Amino acid sequence: MNEKQHQWLQRCIDLACAHAGSGKGGPFAALVVKNGEVIAEGCNEVTSTNDPSAHAEVVAIRNACQRLGSYQLDDCEIYSSCEPCPMCLGVIFWARPKAVYFVASREQAAAAGFDDEFIYEQINLAGNQRHIPFVHQPLASANHPFEHWCNCCTKQAY
Repeated sequence: MNEKQHQWLQRCIDLACAHAGSGKGGPFAALVVKNGEVIAEGCNEVTSTNDPSAHAEVVAIRNACQRLGSYQLDDCEIYSSCEPCPMCLGVIFWARPKAVYFVASREQAAAAGFDDEFIYEQINLAGNQRHIPFVHQPLASANHPFEHWCNCCTKQAY
């Protein structure tokens, strides 16, 4: 780890600590860095926005994408105060940064009451075996949105 990476990770910890006492969300923070510059920050805003997707990494990614005018984080790195949860992991893979660096482990988060193990277990189960059933209901028109997408001339590839 170089000095800049250490500073960015410490910034995540400092933001997470400050945010923890604010009552606005959980003790998590993240940064998006491009070409050696912090282009976006995010803190957990779940409780203040009543948005279960407003995790620090998601907020930082949303802010970075708005700033960059892109849905992808080409040549960006994400720094986080904690190992990203399964939801954030999915968002990170869709955003396609070149690397993710984090400080605390998911086990440390679990010890503080932020345990994602249940989600990791549920992901590997068939939809009908999950705690919240996921039921496939096929319709003859299921492919229509995909066909429309494939035939559309104004799309951008993901």
